[in-house]
Amino acid sequence: MKTRVIVVDDSALVRSLLTEIINRQSDMACIGAASDPLVAREMIRNLSPDVITLDVEMPRMDGLDFLARLMRLRPMPVVMVSTLTERGAEVTLKALELGAVDFVAKPKIGVADGLRLLGSEITEKIRIAAKARVQRRPGPTSSAATGPAGAPGAAVATAAAATPMLGRLSTEKLIFIGASTGGTEATREVLTQLPPDAPGVLITQHMPPGFTKSYAARLNGLCRIRVSEAIDGERVLPGHAYIAPGGLHLSVERSGANYLARVRDGDPVNRHKPSVEVLFESAARVVGRNALGVMLTGMGADGARAMRAMRDAGSWNLCQDEASCIVFGMPREAIAQGAADEVLPLAQIAPRLIERLRSTAGVATSRV
Repeated sequence: MKTRVIVVDDSALVRSLLTEIINRQSDMACIGAASDPLVAREMIRNLSPDVITLDVEMPRMDGLDFLARLMRLRPMPVVMVSTLTERGAEVTLKALELGAVDFVAKPKIGVADGLRLLGSEITEKIRIAAKARVQRRPGPTSSAATGPAGAPGAAVATAAAATPMLGRLSTEKLIFIGASTGGTEATREVLTQLPPDAPGVLITQHMPPGFTKSYAARLNGLCRIRVSEAIDGERVLPGHAYIAPGGLHLSVERSGANYLARVRDGDPVNRHKPSVEVLFESAARVVGRNALGVMLTGMGADGARAMRAMRDAGSWNLCQDEASCIVFGMPREAIAQGAADEVLPLAQIAPRLIERLRSTAGVATSRV
């Protein structure tokens, strides 16, 4: 049975191109194309699509306003189509916060050729979205309600303030997080619960160039730890989180008593750059029993084998459970590899990390 898609975009050219790209696939069909959200609303009501592609900036009703109403009243998988600009990145992150499954960054110039080159990526994200678990949103999330990306909501601030300090912990500990589809918000959920003296955190989130800087800035405004894009050669410090820049691999190295972030170009690994496999492999090789690994929502198997290598080297690993994942692919593959010490709902991952750190503070790390 074909995946039924509605395209919503104010550009007639983009509507035509996306319709053509979708209809070339044997497993999907574009059943409608709307020029604005009000037209789209009627199409959705009459045609009941499986997936919507939605432009961010739309006439008559802002794309974010439409998305917020849709996820509150009739939740369904949405893939955002965003312009590759700083403003586009910030709005796209807000869309993910509101419940969009994923996004495609369309070129600012050369749209026709650019979209055709992105055809396989667009259709793959539609396939993933069609299988995603989408939940009804009661209303704007706390941070969304406050306005610009990066402005902390009251609920987030309250939750962070309620998390007690860890006290004196070994600075040898590092936390490693891998995520893909649905991972921007899952990672936010984990990081906002960490206290200011948490161990250093290294994160690989599948994200294209141009978006990770805005993502890091948004998280930095929400968290009690400092969050930034990783810079090659910088020291990994407690109370800091480092996000792999889009289009580059992140790994960790040791220099004397210090851990250093390594940011390098290179071939995609498991079709991804940045790749979770690269980060987790370095954790297994360099950090060993002082590492804590976390695999969050995402499609595919990137990082699964390396997470098992982490566990074999003595790390302690958590995987997000199926019920709380947007897409269960990456955690499922890690669990199948025997990489997980525990499988938990998203809301329990940060508290369990903190509990684990408290239980192992000042003692030799061994699996319990």
